[in-house]
Amino acid sequence: MGNTSFRLKSFHRLAIGTVLLAGISFGGQAFAETLNFAHVYETSEPFHEWALWAADEIKERTDGRYEIEVHGASTLGKEIDINEGLQLGTVDLIFTSSQFAGRFYGPIGIAGAPYMFRDFDHWLAYADSDLFDELAQGYKDKTGNVPLAMNYYGRRHVTSNKPINKPEDMKGLKIRTPNAPLYMMFPEAVGANPAPIAFAEVYLALQQGVVDAQENPLPTIRAKAFYEVQDYINLTGHITDSLITIVGGPLWNRLSEEDREIFREVYKEAGQKITADILQSEEDLVAWFKDQGVTVNEVDVAPFREATVPYHNGENATWDQKTYDRLQAIGQ
Repeated sequence: MGNTSFRLKSFHRLAIGTVLLAGISFGGQAFAETLNFAHVYETSEPFHEWALWAADEIKERTDGRYEIEVHGASTLGKEIDINEGLQLGTVDLIFTSSQFAGRFYGPIGIAGAPYMFRDFDHWLAYADSDLFDELAQGYKDKTGNVPLAMNYYGRRHVTSNKPINKPEDMKGLKIRTPNAPLYMMFPEAVGANPAPIAFAEVYLALQQGVVDAQENPLPTIRAKAFYEVQDYINLTGHITDSLITIVGGPLWNRLSEEDREIFREVYKEAGQKITADILQSEEDLVAWFKDQGVTVNEVDVAPFREATVPYHNGENATWDQKTYDRLQAIGQ
């Protein structure tokens, strides 16, 4: 009887241990590693929508190994903060502009300079070029972080409370820009006064008259409701802008080669979807703004371009002449 009791107790302990081990095993499969994706754009914008789609795709294609939480609208910090977060490992993935990436590796910022691209097709050819791949590698070598994809952000235009038809109309204009030097190149070229203000604070700054103007693509002007506190949208198209999807080095270094390829594929697909949506929005929004009572001012961009191009290789350029010439030759 004693031996039987001992055997039963032993079996009971073994069974409990087996269940616990099974729980750990199942738990390992059930609980994904949680990653943080940060950006500063509104949750109504395509950037957020397709980042959520990408999070679902990553989870599915990696068999649930990664759960990505997408934090929009600057909830994890301003643009500078989330870029620094990649370095610190406090965020794992971000959308950021070429201009902010250029703060960490100068040459990659070239895509954010005003009138650097002839048109959208020139930008698209650059995004798919060997030059971009080389600049992305240079950024990785410098920071440890990895650019995965380019996303079209739109052509940036100036909003104001007076019409702007020629460069002289911007002389002395206090215009909000993001806090990266390349965003200030265009205002400085036409005699305006750039005022760096965090993205989340721009509406209030315009409403209170802290600044006279701001510049952003049409979809952003709508999403952030800047048209409510500005009378004119002046179609200067001064920057053909983009966001780069970047994964932090700490995450990239622990991904398997298989998972790295999944991340690349998913975010490139997301970038294509974002680009298509932004292009469509740009086509539709001129009429929409007019319906809201906003004056959409068509301008001759040639004088603005002429004033700005001499700054391309000036003292604020963070690229060399060879890189500039290669970019200009793309698509010719």
